[in-house]
Amino acid sequence: MPNPLNERRVISVIVLNESSVLARITSLFAGRGYNIESLTVAPIPNSSMSHITIATNGSPKVMEQITKQLHKLIPVYKVIEHEEMIEKEMVLVKFPIAENLSDIAALCGAYNGGIVNVGKETVIAQVADEPLRVLHFIEAAQRYNPCEIVRGGVVAIER
Repeated sequence: MPNPLNERRVISVIVLNESSVLARITSLFAGRGYNIESLTVAPIPNSSMSHITIATNGSPKVMEQITKQLHKLIPVYKVIEHEEMIEKEMVLVKFPIAENLSDIAALCGAYNGGIVNVGKETVIAQVADEPLRVLHFIEAAQRYNPCEIVRGGVVAIER
C-alpha cells in the first residue's frame, strides 16, 4: 500500500557532461533506498553540460535530503525541484497490421500522437503527452492488441 505522505516529484539536474556522472547520481538514490520512477538524460545544445530529469516518489523531507545531497556532487551545477512545470513523456506502441489503422490513428490523435511507421506486418504509433495521459493511452490501446510498448522517460521544464 502506497504511503500517503509520499508524492511524485520531478527533479532536474544540470551536470558536466562526462563519464560516470550518471552512475554517481543513481548510486546516491540506490544507496539510500530511493526508487527512480523515470530517468532521462540529454546533452544541452551548445554546451558541455547535460540535463538529467528524474521522476521519483518520496516525502518532502526525503526530497529535501536528495536535493541537498545532489548539490554536494562535484559535477552537479544546478538542481531544480520542479514546482510549476510542463512535463511530457513519449511512448511507442507496435500494433499488428490487421488492426483497424484508422481507429488507431484516431486514438493516437486524441493523445498528441499519430502513426509513425507502417511495415508489412506491424504499424508503430507514437504519443507524447503528460505521463498520466500516456498511461490512459496505453490502457485504451489494449483493445488493439499491441505487440510491444516502449515508454520513454519524463522530460520537464519550468514555466
